[in-house]
Amino acid sequence: MTDSSPLLEVRELTVHHGQLRALDNVSLSVFAGDVFAMIGANGAGKSTLLRSVCGLHRPTSGSVLLDGTDITGLRPEKRVAAGIVMVPEGRRLFPSLTLEENLQVGATYTREGPWSIARVYELFNWMPGRRRQLAAQLSGGEQQAVAIGRALVANPRVLLLDELSLGLAPVVVQRIYDTLPELLATGVTVLLVEQDVSQALRVASRVHCLLEGRTTLTGEPAGLTAESIEAAYFGLASAAAPGPWTGDSARTLPEESR
Repeated sequence: MTDSSPLLEVRELTVHHGQLRALDNVSLSVFAGDVFAMIGANGAGKSTLLRSVCGLHRPTSGSVLLDGTDITGLRPEKRVAAGIVMVPEGRRLFPSLTLEENLQVGATYTREGPWSIARVYELFNWMPGRRRQLAAQLSGGEQQAVAIGRALVANPRVLLLDELSLGLAPVVVQRIYDTLPELLATGVTVLLVEQDVSQALRVASRVHCLLEGRTTLTGEPAGLTAESIEAAYFGLASAAAPGPWTGDSARTLPEESR
């Protein structure tokens, strides 16, 4: 792979759930070092896209490439071994296992790299003292941190984060997002689905909006307007103003979507 080639590429991906077309001819390119944010309303196809990238959904057509190699036919565990690891929506920890045992599960298909359980304990310095506590006894924010740690010990090249802020207090969400620079510094590239659009736009190097399984907007946050994002999110006729997106805009989304 050259510097101008994407690390992860999705080409004309179409995915069905039964008769429902969940993704319709979606393409995107994620480059090494990106924080690539997928936004869109509930049911837009964002999580389906992540699950297709990590191998949990088989596409009807189209392909997924890692480092220029077609991995569309690879099983999920083979994709983990190749460097694609997901933190699923809802954390999905094993509640009857301890914090440390959940981290050990993530090391099952680990690649060589900088992340280990000891390194995760350095990132989340509250964990060592709680390592023998059952996952079921942790708070939502603590469980999300463990889910991220479980993914990191597999030493991902591309880390997929599905609805990172779902059900968490804003201060907890901010604390988790504050770890992103350290992840990027170790060579991890991030593809995230985020319900908090303002948060996603603040951390993303590139944004991709889906509506009913189709791409409605893609670009760098600095080049997007609040009006264009709103139009793409809700399927409105765009009346974009010339100025770029600013996180202070109250017009981007209704309060319940922010």
